[in-house]
Amino acid sequence: MIDYPRRGGPTVLRILLGAQLRRLREARGISTEEAGYEIRGSHSKISRMELGRVGFKERDVSDLLTLYGVVAPEERAPLLELAKEANTPGWWHQYGDVLPTWFETYLGLEEAASLLRTYEVQFVPGLMQTADYAHAVVRLGHADASDEIVDRRVQLRMIRHERFAEPGAPTLWAVLDEAVLRRQLGGREVMRGQIEHLIHMTELPNVTLQIVPFGASGHPAAGGPFTILRFAEPGLSDVVFLEQLTSALYLDKPTDIDTYMRVMNNLCVAATRPDDTIPFLRRLLNEY
Repeated sequence: MIDYPRRGGPTVLRILLGAQLRRLREARGISTEEAGYEIRGSHSKISRMELGRVGFKERDVSDLLTLYGVVAPEERAPLLELAKEANTPGWWHQYGDVLPTWFETYLGLEEAASLLRTYEVQFVPGLMQTADYAHAVVRLGHADASDEIVDRRVQLRMIRHERFAEPGAPTLWAVLDEAVLRRQLGGREVMRGQIEHLIHMTELPNVTLQIVPFGASGHPAAGGPFTILRFAEPGLSDVVFLEQLTSALYLDKPTDIDTYMRVMNNLCVAATRPDDTIPFLRRLLNEY
């Protein structure tokens, strides 16, 4: 039986358990309709479970394991325990009052990722923002929110930053359009502090930052920002995250992954070399 990792909170555990249930079902030649009937549900419920998009009832998992021929106690126990852990709230649950449900999935994936590659055209990526810059971004998107709500959203973002100071921190590779750094959010002093912070982050061994200058014409990601998440665990495929105004898309089909990976690689070619990023930021800093 697979030794499942326990990093990344319930999101990753649900995905891992769902993938294992799918493999067991397909190995027995059982349809999603048949599996759904067994747990008094529909084929769509089985699909959502196998994608890790919903929580798991231990009774449902137990019934499915029986249907799939997993009857030995030593084989069932790890999967049933995984189902129990997959329903445990993540650390971000305490921010449920300001956290959209669709973003909880991303936080679980972000926490489990070993590599994050992100492209931004409007804002500095959340993982690289200062508190002052984050405050300006949050206020821009939530003009009617109270100061307390804005502060909690900023606090959540700052907690996500802490992971980069921990042992075994993930690798962050960000590509920014030059317009991100030219757009003054929060005023000149906030932007100066943000650029200084980017210089500091770029000096970290696990962070790479590239800038797509205005002179780079016709680059392939004119459609908007995206993030590719990669995981060390072999049971997890890459995921492309596309954030929208009130929802998000999570793409994990190989054809989608290949398309976005190709675009990201082309962006890195169009952007300035990583070694030129700090000199670029220092020149920009002198302009503010």
